[in-house]
Amino acid sequence: MSLPDAVAESVSAVASSFVGVAVVDSPDEGRVFSLASGLANRAYEVPFTETTRFGVASGSKTFTAVIVLRLVERGVLSLSAPVREWLREDLPLVAPEVTLEHLLTHTSGIGDYLDEEELDPDAYIMSRPLHRYLTTEDLLPDLDGHEQVRPPGSKFVYNNGGFVVAALVAERATGVSYADLVAREVAEPGGLLETGILRMDSLPGDVAVGYVEAEGLRSNVLHMPLIATGDGGAISSVADSGRFWDALLGGRLVSPESLALMTTPRPGSFAEGMRYGLGLWLHATGPAVIMEGCDVGVSYRSTRDPGTGLTATVYSNTWDGGWDMINALNKLF
Repeated sequence: MSLPDAVAESVSAVASSFVGVAVVDSPDEGRVFSLASGLANRAYEVPFTETTRFGVASGSKTFTAVIVLRLVERGVLSLSAPVREWLREDLPLVAPEVTLEHLLTHTSGIGDYLDEEELDPDAYIMSRPLHRYLTTEDLLPDLDGHEQVRPPGSKFVYNNGGFVVAALVAERATGVSYADLVAREVAEPGGLLETGILRMDSLPGDVAVGYVEAEGLRSNVLHMPLIATGDGGAISSVADSGRFWDALLGGRLVSPESLALMTTPRPGSFAEGMRYGLGLWLHATGPAVIMEGCDVGVSYRSTRDPGTGLTATVYSNTWDGGWDMINALNKLF
């Protein structure tokens, strides 16, 4: 298999300016397209390769959904029970009717600590010194003080804070940190070899540095919590993106019933040319499932067609550097 002519033409038109890594994998023919170009670390002139690891930003919201669903399947949590049981006296402005299902489908209506509409790649978004953000509990002051915006279940509106609250509930229900939950409930059962939650101030040499601007050395280290939590920030790779899809769609992470919840489009969820299920973006009209992340120093998307097994994964280490390539390869689906 090779890329269809129309897709190949679109890819060719943007390839010369692309910085990052982009691959297309077929279950029958292996890797049918690969491009790694530019620098993963500008200061040390480390080039991108197919094996470069990188942050996936909100792509790891899907990991949060998988964690919660696995706990639901074991009877530790319930999608339909109010999260107030686990929040106790914290976050009193969260409506008492809000459930985990609301949080994981962006229909909770809670006030968000990070407004996507006002995201400025040059702005520092955290309200306190970053060394204070070591646990999900450390984000409680940022989550607090935001009034409930609309009734739970009434409307789809993308909400980062909802996934932080979901991670907090999972931690309190298990007594396990979010980083360890990603390892135990996602990476280990999914066979992911290069995925985890790492400290942003001590990333290994094979992890791409995220940059604030298209030129220069200013990195994103001051733009996000020191250790990521449920709304995004895991480190992964193109290989692990494929392994994750294999595990999720192959039944090694969640049951068929849970997978159906993840892949059923929610009413009114069409946004950014896609639909939304539970912790997953879905193709606007076809069967493809999508993990996507955009943040300062990150543009990422991994798409899998469950029918053909075709997978396209793109990462760039600026917030807007990947989208031309993502849009070119999206024509495959």
